[in-house]
Amino acid sequence: MRPLLKQALAAAGVALALALTACGGTTPEARTSGSAPSSAPSSGSLTVFAAASLTATFTELGHDFEAAHPGVKVNFDFGGSSDLVSQLQNGAPADVFASADQANMTKATNSGLAAGTPQVFATNVLEIAVPPSNPAGIHTFQDLTKPGVRLVVCAQQVPCGSATQKAAKAAGLSLKPVSEEQSVTDVLGKVISGDADAGLVYVTDVKGAGGKASGVKFPESSSAVNSYPIVALRESANAALAQEFVDFVRGSQGQKVLGDAGFGAP
Repeated sequence: MRPLLKQALAAAGVALALALTACGGTTPEARTSGSAPSSAPSSGSLTVFAAASLTATFTELGHDFEAAHPGVKVNFDFGGSSDLVSQLQNGAPADVFASADQANMTKATNSGLAAGTPQVFATNVLEIAVPPSNPAGIHTFQDLTKPGVRLVVCAQQVPCGSATQKAAKAAGLSLKPVSEEQSVTDVLGKVISGDADAGLVYVTDVKGAGGKASGVKFPESSSAVNSYPIVALRESANAALAQEFVDFVRGSQGQKVLGDAGFGAP
């Protein structure tokens, strides 16, 4: 009886395998020993902390990156670089950090937040933003000191604020703003709303305002060129994908989007 029992069991096993094959299934061995094809699309999500002046360009690059990586979702947290560093130092989860200056990136690296060496991917310079009608008649950097001019700038710890201080020092001027904001987008917002006669922002911000603000260039801005570094973060939950995003920003497609927005080359 035992040989007959073995034969019966073997026949049943063959029948089961044939049935699974006919239905497009796999045997238990195939399911456990197989691996995902190398061509499978990436999946997961990224959280990118980026300077407020990168809002428009990084939003576009995020869509482009998602299109090139099916299944991936890129989420952004835009703000003043100094605020973003503080959040990261306090444990906020993120995968990539892009700063509007080297000083705040140095804070991040000194805190052990970076996974590697930050790389500069763009530069930017200041421009005076005024309402399209320019009611205060701002035509030079010196005009910002005229009596009655409602000037708005970034706070000194914010990259655009630090650049403002450098430009003012180079020009030998003492600016007296009516307000100091925590991000460059807040400065531009006050100009657009009419709450300010002028605001010191970046060239890219004026260009991105879509005619809601006009720009006044001034030679003193050359003394305060901001470099933008980017780095994947050490605590990233998706380290390989985070580095891919960094490389994407620094690659040809990223550089074209940044250049079209008015950013300078690294």
